[in-house]
Amino acid sequence: MSNGSSMSLSELDRRIAIIRDNIRQLIEQAAAFSGAEDEDRNADRIAQQTEELERLTKQRDELLKK
Repeated sequence: MSNGSSMSLSELDRRIAIIRDNIRQLIEQAAAFSGAEDEDRNADRIAQQTEELERLTKQRDELLKK
């Protein structure tokens, strides 16, 4: 993903909404599938999306302070 250093507030909000939806879908998939491989893959994807969400949220908060 891009570093997002030049994203506008509206673009950050849009990306945050997309990532939140991705996390919701991944959680639903994790609940629907069983098996260690699926669980590990979903856990990794959820962790990755959560990190991106935290990064974008922090960036948005910094932009709002300006």
